[in-house]
Amino acid sequence: MFAEERQLLIADLVNERGRVTVNDLASRFNITSETVRRDLDVLEKARQLRRVHGGAVAIERMSLSEPSIQERQTQRLDEKSRIAQAALAMIPTSRTGSIILDAGSTTEHLGDLLAEWSPPAPGDQLLVITNALPIAWKLSNNLAIHLHVLGGRVRGLTSAIVGSDTIEQLSALRPDIAFIGANGVSANFGLSTPDSVEAAVKSAIVRSARRVVALADSSKLDEETLVCFAELTEIDTLITDAPPSAELAAALVAADVEVVIA
Repeated sequence: MFAEERQLLIADLVNERGRVTVNDLASRFNITSETVRRDLDVLEKARQLRRVHGGAVAIERMSLSEPSIQERQTQRLDEKSRIAQAALAMIPTSRTGSIILDAGSTTEHLGDLLAEWSPPAPGDQLLVITNALPIAWKLSNNLAIHLHVLGGRVRGLTSAIVGSDTIEQLSALRPDIAFIGANGVSANFGLSTPDSVEAAVKSAIVRSARRVVALADSSKLDEETLVCFAELTEIDTLITDAPPSAELAAALVAADVEVVIA
């Protein structure tokens, strides 16, 4: 097989699997590890993949890679819907309850359900705090919900309200539950997101709440993006759509995190 043919096959494997290792490629193509590394170097220079320790990952898994909120709203819809339904069951059923909804496509699915929310009993109140413009717009039409929109500047890519003003407002709040999104959930790196400004707001949300529930579909598990905004020990529950890997599952148990498979 010519090197060019092999490199095309490697590029296809990376795109299909998201990640490959040097050892796996050497065994698959019956070549040396040194040859594999040369192939990966060629493909990285051609922007077909990104080299990492022990192998390579797809370009979209780079630590700064981040799709827009519009793109994410079209991806993994069934999984996100199931996660949102499980999260809805955790909404406080008391005379007065308060939650924070972080910006993100999965939390927005929860927002869609809350747009139709009605009190379990007459007189029950639910305060929803959010830094997400799309969620705020959807909830503004539900007169049964008390809506509090955090102030700050809007980050166009995610429609999240961010900045020092947002963080300062969060420091004065103590809601019952925070529903937080993440671009990566890792055994060693915790919860992460590509943008440092948005990470700062997410950290503030985590610090503010009495209970923290992370909503992350299984494509986010075992992933690490640029900025860690919370350790696993800082969250109480992870709602996802498939069982975590053995390594992540062990780390979640060690951190005393409840895992809900939706």
